[in-house]
Order: sequence, then structure tokens, then C-alpha cells
Amino acid sequence: MNKPKNILVLCTGNSCRSQLLHGYLAEALGGRAAVYSAGVEVHGLNPRAVRVMAEDGVDIAGHTSNHVDEYADVPFDYVVTVCDHANEVCPVFPSTAKKLHHNFPDPAKATGSEEEVMAQFRRVRDQVKAYAQDFVGREF
Repeated sequence: MNKPKNILVLCTGNSCRSQLLHGYLAEALGGRAAVYSAGVEVHGLNPRAVRVMAEDGVDIAGHTSNHVDEYADVPFDYVVTVCDHANEVCPVFPSTAKKLHHNFPDPAKATGSEEEVMAQFRRVRDQVKAYAQDFVGREF
């Protein structure tokens, strides 16, 4: 049996976008991959991200917001950046990791009523879910 692949999902603050993708990849891949998420900064897990994932049946409430330096010793097979800022400042990993990038809008920057903000979180969640399904289909 092949050993599980290590996947790092990286964004600016590890509060929303990386957490969403982490949740979908972990659910889809099960034991085939160890999924980590981190930020180039640490902003804490966004409660709205937890809420929109729960609406789709994925529990990320136990996730933590981690700094990328915490995973310096993990041999990653994939490093996926989910925002342009993280892509630009992404640390160099001394590995043969396949680097992928997709810039998702930051739902934490959404403005308006709570209903409008949650609608933006749901739109980004759905974009991230589609990306996760494509990634799994293509890479696994």
C-alpha cells in the first residue's frame, strides 16, 4: 500500500479559505492523505467558515489556525496556495512538493448584512468545494 501523501494548504491567515479546502480534502481523501493547513500569518479560525462547512456536512470546528513554520519538517507532496498573497510570500519548502495555486476571494473581507456576508462565505465555500473535487479527481 502506498504511504499517504502530505498536502499543505496555505493562505494568508489560515482562518477561512485554507480551512475550507483542508476540510474538503480531508473528507474526500480519508486515509490517502494527511492534510495540513497553515498561514503566513495566524488569524484564528473564522466562526463563519465553521458554520458554512457544517451546513455542507463537514466539521472543521476542531481545526486550529497554524503558522506555516510549524510544518517546516513535514515532507509535503503538495503545497496548494489559495490566495495570491500566500503564493507571493510562500516560503521555499526544501522538497519536491508539487506547487499549485488558485486565488479564491477572501470571504472575511465581505461587507453588508450578516445575510450578505454569509452568502459570500457560501459562494467561496462552493468554489473551494469544486476545486477540491477537481484536485482529488486529477491528483488521486
